[in-house]
Amino acid sequence: MKSTTFKGNKNYLPSKSCATCGREFSWRKKWEKNWDEVKYCSDKCRR
Repeated sequence: MKSTTFKGNKNYLPSKSCATCGREFSWRKKWEKNWDEVKYCSDKCRR
């Protein structure tokens, strides 16, 4: 049986849908302090 808790495993991270394109994107370290305000998956969708 394989362990799913290896370094780099991102399956457990929260995710959201982009307000513009609808693509699902995962939590990133740079969004740690403002994850509740993040609405877009990229700068291109934000413009």
